[in-house]
Amino acid sequence: MRILVAALVLLSAPVLAQPQAPAKPSSFFRQLLETRYFNAGRPVGVNVTPDEQTLFFLRNPATSNALSLHAFDVATGQTRELLTPESLLQGAEETLTPEEKSRRERMRMTARGFTSYALSEDGEKLLMGLSGKLYVVARATGKVTELKTGPSVIDPRFSPDGTQVAYVREHDVYRLDLATNTERRITQGGTEEKTHGLAEFIAQEEMYRFNGFWWSPDGKALAYTESDTSGVEKLSLTDARNPEQGAQQLSYPRAGKANARVRLGVIPVTGGKTTWVSWDAEKYPYLATVRWPAKGPLTLLVQNRAQTEELLLAVDVKTGRTRTLLVERDEAWLTLDQTFPWWLDDGSGFLWSTERNGSPELELRDATGKLVRSLVPPDAGFEMLAGYVEKEGTVYFLGGANSTERYLWRVKPGDKPTRVTTGGPALESARISKRGGLLVVTSEGPKSMRNTVVLKSDGTRVGELPSVAKEPPFQPRLEVRHVGKERYPTALLRPRDAKPGVKLPVIVEIYAGPGTAMVRQSMAANLTAQWMADQGFLVVKLDGRGSSSTADAKLRKPKYHFAQTLMDEQVAALRALAAEVPELDLNRVGITGASHGGYMSALAVLTRPDVFKAAVAVSAVTDWRDYDTHLTERFLGLPDEHPEAYAQSSLLTHVKPGQPMGKLLVIHGTADDNVFFFHALKLSDALLRAGQPHDFLPLSGMTHMVSDPLVAERVGEATVRYFKQHL
Repeated sequence: MRILVAALVLLSAPVLAQPQAPAKPSSFFRQLLETRYFNAGRPVGVNVTPDEQTLFFLRNPATSNALSLHAFDVATGQTRELLTPESLLQGAEETLTPEEKSRRERMRMTARGFTSYALSEDGEKLLMGLSGKLYVVARATGKVTELKTGPSVIDPRFSPDGTQVAYVREHDVYRLDLATNTERRITQGGTEEKTHGLAEFIAQEEMYRFNGFWWSPDGKALAYTESDTSGVEKLSLTDARNPEQGAQQLSYPRAGKANARVRLGVIPVTGGKTTWVSWDAEKYPYLATVRWPAKGPLTLLVQNRAQTEELLLAVDVKTGRTRTLLVERDEAWLTLDQTFPWWLDDGSGFLWSTERNGSPELELRDATGKLVRSLVPPDAGFEMLAGYVEKEGTVYFLGGANSTERYLWRVKPGDKPTRVTTGGPALESARISKRGGLLVVTSEGPKSMRNTVVLKSDGTRVGELPSVAKEPPFQPRLEVRHVGKERYPTALLRPRDAKPGVKLPVIVEIYAGPGTAMVRQSMAANLTAQWMADQGFLVVKLDGRGSSSTADAKLRKPKYHFAQTLMDEQVAALRALAAEVPELDLNRVGITGASHGGYMSALAVLTRPDVFKAAVAVSAVTDWRDYDTHLTERFLGLPDEHPEAYAQSSLLTHVKPGQPMGKLLVIHGTADDNVFFFHALKLSDALLRAGQPHDFLPLSGMTHMVSDPLVAERVGEATVRYFKQHL
């Protein structure tokens, strides 16, 4: 989650014809999944070479998940395809190991082929992984060399000088010398329960740390994690359709129970003795972030279990001892951003993101951790860093005060932030070349899908990374409002054949995780909602006051009773919207969502049946004692210390005989290894015992992501059918 631009106008996609007949579920949902929400065929994974002459990116055909490698020439504005998975597989099927499948599930990745690649620091070589094998592509000639590794390679990365590649296989870290194409094992003794060089489940799922090893700047050593899950509770995952296959045992740390024991070691690339890094791991058990900059110390960020305190530590790699660069504290919880610390090239300091003053801001600190100055103030709506041009001291960041939009901003030393781009409303993301000469801006809006343009630092347009994506068959009829005295952000989607003044039943589409915005000025984010609206509903999305990065910290971080706080804001926002839109029939309101949104949907009909008459809850958490440590304890604390918080947040608490409740359809994948299927079984069992009628739809073999187009189609049909029946 890098330039001076006078003005930038992002061209929207051509206006599409809007057919009046609603799309059929089969045609729409089949298209939706097959095209990955009409994003297949749009460039992703852009990297700019150090000389700013070439941009590499990945792109797949419009109806295929197999990503290929492409190159955009800055001088000519032309694009060419460099390498396809088919050319390497030569008719063979792509295969993935269970470890790689799990890693992609954590990254919410459904694509195949070249799902990622690495560019050497000099920009002359590319490293590609496919079906457990590795390939190096020479930029100058296009020559492809298969690396002679063992099978099932995970997380391959170049050394800083581009002469070696390190990766994980068989639970240990290996390296390969490119000059001789020979492999050597670096770490020893890795097992399924004690892995070397792999990020553990919690790091991947909740911290967004997907790496477990890091090169030293000189390429002579590696830092790596040892993750010991022997003390972590094992949960069984079974395929009820195929009982002969037995159960898969997964290490899953539920709230209040043991986490993986993670330590960090430094080892020569030739192998040998590991120097273990020392810090107070009992007080700060979470190894959240690791950096080993070109100049500057090996740096790690560690958190206490409550995530209310963290230390940024510098490591003496010879002894393993650490010294503290800075301490962060927050009475609710600390927000992780894997972009930081961002060390300067000369090692004189680093950029740091903090919420110490109430909202996110960006700081410059010296090499000792001492504050030099604030670069982006806390009232600027900072969301993420896009780039930092050191020679100018210029920061580029994404954000803004309006949570429904996101733009690229620039701030120079001593100046106030100014927006780089023009136009809107839009959601933008950007990447700045290291030297600051090129700007790659991706934009989408309420009537346009994602497109990516390349500009020079003065704003001159170089070209556009071409898309071959299919365009959606309709445009969402999106209306964004800020309603009520609290100015709640809301989105409304009407049927495209709606008649003014005619009241219609309402469906609330919800996620409502703390700090997560649902109301976005995005065509892609509202396609499903528009299709649902076209079946005869008014579909709304509602954000609480804490969804903006500039909101008060207590609104953004509701602690212990977060679910009730978020639910109250949903109801208040819905009523405020209805005061402005008389077509909303508040006597016929349904609610649906997945994951945290599934939890909130079920909670709505259990606790507020006066408002919500029906719910479709997908992949919902039933009892937070059964969800993972890092996310759950951030919101609710430890179960033994705050039992009342867990009791009030559990759906089971609110299932009572004879108590009024709305209609509920529970949908859950039987192979879900994030929110396990037993969540749905526990809820259904409690409802049955309480004499509360409900409906239950298991998705056989589906994980937390419903990636099968046919299954997604059936889920869409079932959802609409349920709301038509009960609203």
